[in-house]
Amino acid sequence: MLGKITGFLEIDRQDRKYLPAADRIRNYREFVIPLTENAVRDQAARCMDCGIPYCHNGCPVNNQIPDWNDLVYRSDWEEACRNLHSTNNFPEFTGRICPAPCEASCTLNLTDQPVTIKTIECSIVDRGWQEGWIKPQVPAQKTGKRIAIVGSGPAGLAAAQQLARCGHDVHLFEKNQKAGGLLRYGIPDFKMEKHLIDRRVAQMEAEGVTFHCGVHIGVDKNAKELTAEFDAVILAGGSEKPRDLPVEGRELSGVHFAMEFLPQQNRRVSDEPIGQVEPILANGKHVVVIGGGDTGSDCIGTSFRQGAVSVTQLEIMPAPPEKENKLLTWPDWPLKMRTSSSQAEGAARDFAVMTRRIIGKDGHVTAVECVRVDDKMQPVEGSEFEIKADLVLLAMGFVHPVHEGMLKELGVELDQRGNVAADTATYTSSLDKVFAAGDMRRGQSLVVWAIREGRQAAREVDLFLMGETRLPR
Repeated sequence: MLGKITGFLEIDRQDRKYLPAADRIRNYREFVIPLTENAVRDQAARCMDCGIPYCHNGCPVNNQIPDWNDLVYRSDWEEACRNLHSTNNFPEFTGRICPAPCEASCTLNLTDQPVTIKTIECSIVDRGWQEGWIKPQVPAQKTGKRIAIVGSGPAGLAAAQQLARCGHDVHLFEKNQKAGGLLRYGIPDFKMEKHLIDRRVAQMEAEGVTFHCGVHIGVDKNAKELTAEFDAVILAGGSEKPRDLPVEGRELSGVHFAMEFLPQQNRRVSDEPIGQVEPILANGKHVVVIGGGDTGSDCIGTSFRQGAVSVTQLEIMPAPPEKENKLLTWPDWPLKMRTSSSQAEGAARDFAVMTRRIIGKDGHVTAVECVRVDDKMQPVEGSEFEIKADLVLLAMGFVHPVHEGMLKELGVELDQRGNVAADTATYTSSLDKVFAAGDMRRGQSLVVWAIREGRQAAREVDLFLMGETRLPR
């Protein structure tokens, strides 16, 4: 039985607030204001005793949400922390950057008042670190099996942690100078500060994971050497091939992919050299972001912090409805108008807009020529217009993992979308003892899906090597 049976009737939903936009855009620090312990306890009390907790289905890692809400309500924070970690290796990542499909699935979302699940999750794990409850889990004995994991994003990290705790000798290869993948080099610091990753890396090193950073498999080290040297290999390299915009003027100076722009700023914040590349900065510029998703939002927030004069975000899809029809969508993730914290910092947003061409002068971008499209994505005659632009950022998603290098060398089979072909029953690729997980297998997705896949792939690898496994499915 859940803690306060009438909690959802007596207590209003209250969530974390943000620092004002004028204050937060002056730096790259996180700006979410945590709730007090009592406020979190009250919010946990709102979790109702619904017959079927749909939040379980909404959460890709199947967090036992009602259980830890009840524990927080009863002030048993340490047990809540243990329960939370039983399904999720990195709740401090998801508690900051997950879009919270669990809240869309919450029964109380039928009245637009879902439990603040993400906020409670973040409070539990932050408290766990503060109190010293989160410690390295060192295996009692070693198995003698060696596993290579390529890519240290959330999928690679989750798989590595699970397998190291089983006693395997895990080696994690990362092409960048530090671990974390797009958690470190894609997501801006104002959404998630990087000391959170460093803390987990230290925990995992204590558990026996060996990190090989600055080693690009397929460039610095032959991919086939991995299959020769290790008992199993997990490919968790992410989906990094960006979708391009094949229009006239694409080659102009000042037109860049989002993932050329964002990692530079992450490196500046952490005093890491940006490398032998042209610096891309938005200060004093009119910025146009093409693409309406999370990556586009990250470009907006970063541009404002760099001192952009204006930021306009273009989306080819029509504007979604302000509210969804609950009876049609719940408990699934609804398509509806959402405004991210970065968009709220002052971006102009325009929907149903197609980019016709990019206009330039003396080889540099000066404007974007656009046209409005109808609901069949056809240009509307006479609706052409221009937007002034000194910097254009392409944030239209990612099509598949990079094929050159590792994947070509291995000769691993790809699916129709260009991802590594592997199913979710075994996570095995077309090659013996080579597994694939995360965005490299499923395509561009959420951090929480990557953690799920890393955990599940780890279980399959343990089963493959040992003939049995105690890891959770």
